[in-house]
Amino acid sequence: MATAEAIAAFASDAGASGAERTANLVEAQNKAASMFVDIERDLVRSGVTEKDLTDAIYKLGQEKYNVRTHWHKRVVRSGPHTLSPFKENLPDRTIGEDDILFVDLGPVFEEYEADFGRTFVLGSDPDKLALRDALEPLWFAIKQRFDESPNMTCAEMYKETLELTAEAARKNGRQWTYGNDLFCGHLVGNFPHERIPNDKVSLYLTTGNPEPVRSLDNNGQQRHWILEIYLYDEAGGFGGFFEQIMTVDY
Repeated sequence: MATAEAIAAFASDAGASGAERTANLVEAQNKAASMFVDIERDLVRSGVTEKDLTDAIYKLGQEKYNVRTHWHKRVVRSGPHTLSPFKENLPDRTIGEDDILFVDLGPVFEEYEADFGRTFVLGSDPDKLALRDALEPLWFAIKQRFDESPNMTCAEMYKETLELTAEAARKNGRQWTYGNDLFCGHLVGNFPHERIPNDKVSLYLTTGNPEPVRSLDNNGQQRHWILEIYLYDEAGGFGGFFEQIMTVDY
């Protein structure tokens, strides 16, 4: 997740070919994925606060992965905080023994941004586990719809995300909802971003953006998009989050 000010991007690298840019973004995401393996194995636990975990993640990124910059604020949310919008600055909270949390990071690896988010469950609560386990399949179902629709617009992408989220809820017998009523993804690219203060809608997969997702940037190169899943169980008082780059092959 990121603000328009952070994303406001000319998300391309004029000095690199399209293939090189794609490879650089994939490499950045692979490094982020490796970092998340370490986070889950060594850092996620009960009894620590969200700030403690955030600080530990920052230290890990610096010491093991040489991360010096994050292009958006580092986010750790647990319990009821998982239902709060990205922009809210919440009070610190201690992670419990039977809890759910997500980590959302935007590390920059050698000037290329990653934007990576995953959800973790502590304990054996079946409702939390079910929601966590539904996130990745839902993400890939939405990506498949995108892959099968070469002319899909950004507005249509958001509509498909809402529909497939509702379908996943029905299949699982749950009252899950999609937790972002504004957008389901955004551009990603090289760092730093150029500011485009009068053009924010075009940065997002959102209802108000009629542009094709596969439209090219100002240099005639492919634009790359992050697809975000916000899955909320509002009755249960928690949600989950999953994000990664959509416009590459897996």
